[in-house]
Amino acid sequence: MTIHTTHPFAADPDPVRRLRGRLASGVTLLTSGAGASRAGLTVTSVVVAHGEPARVLALVDPDSDLADTVAEVGTAVLQLLGWEDRDLAEAFAGAAPAPGGLFRQATFEDTAWGPRLAGDRTWAGLRLESTDEVGWSRQLRLVVEEVVAGDAGPAPLLHHRGRYRRLEGETS
Repeated sequence: MTIHTTHPFAADPDPVRRLRGRLASGVTLLTSGAGASRAGLTVTSVVVAHGEPARVLALVDPDSDLADTVAEVGTAVLQLLGWEDRDLAEAFAGAAPAPGGLFRQATFEDTAWGPRLAGDRTWAGLRLESTDEVGWSRQLRLVVEEVVAGDAGPAPLLHHRGRYRRLEGETS
């Protein structure tokens, strides 16, 4: 991890990266595996496609431990993060230290699809259908097997122009 005195993408000349940064996205945590082979990654490039069955399309770093773990075990958990989870999001994105390891930064419970954040949260259990290289990312095409809609609770965590944000007017 490198600490910069300026925003790392402030002068990024790549117009596609600048376009992507201007799209406000909900922040999710995608996790997979069990025991010592658990992996997780903060993901904002997610689409939920309604249908029979419903699917989740997620773009992840093809070199990430998460991409390898999902491909190996075939399941994952998608969980929505709230404003209070921004430090956790930074740790799972690899942008902040995680003393003791990523999964010691919060309480996780095991499910049939992998580890999920404990508590009354919104999450989905997913089964891998296929993977594909898309641009510089690996697309995970996942079938939704279970959805738990937790308490509406705190403001959702959003990512816009390289920073975490919350919806205007949300105070939690």
